[in-house]
Amino acid sequence: MSGEAQQRVELVVRTIAQTAVDNEKYFGDLDAVVGDGDFGYSLARGFEKVLEGWDDIDRPDISTFLKKVGMIVTSRIGGTSGPIWGTGFMRAGMAAADSGSDLSGDAVVRMLRAATDGIKARGQSDVGDKTLLDALVPMTDRIEQEIQSGADAGAVLAAAAQTARGAADATVDMVAKRGRASYTGERSKGSVDAGAMAVAVIVEQIHEAWKTKETS
Repeated sequence: MSGEAQQRVELVVRTIAQTAVDNEKYFGDLDAVVGDGDFGYSLARGFEKVLEGWDDIDRPDISTFLKKVGMIVTSRIGGTSGPIWGTGFMRAGMAAADSGSDLSGDAVVRMLRAATDGIKARGQSDVGDKTLLDALVPMTDRIEQEIQSGADAGAVLAAAAQTARGAADATVDMVAKRGRASYTGERSKGSVDAGAMAVAVIVEQIHEAWKTKETS
């Protein structure tokens, strides 16, 4: 990877991993309301492995790096979360292969769309099923809109964080159609989806990390 592109990608991935570890209890508590409560634990254990092996992850280019992270996540996170989150990273990495070292806004959107499509296929779910897609898809749409309007990276991330948080909060009124929470039917209304809220918290932390980097 070129120096600047590498730093940006690594900043985002490392922030995702650290946020998953730091919010283990919070994400687990959210999941325990109607799920089996292991989401926070599973996510933290998987991303711990990413952080522990950080220096050993092969990173000749953006594509390889993201796919390697995806493989670690898939193999280390238990339950359904591993394959779903791992697929997101691997599909983003596959999309990045077509962009080379390009980290333009359009390339980022393509990577996010590829990740989203992979998650939909792997989880057999879509927007409205009360999953992480209910935050991830609106967030990606907002990112694309902001990029097309000419916003800089900081403004794009601020808008993405705002949209993801609003979308995650809105899952409180949804009935879960996938995952353990779907077994509870109407009782799944009244609580936010843990996966969607994880996306929101992660994007907020990426925005904060980006601001810190820009001002340092």
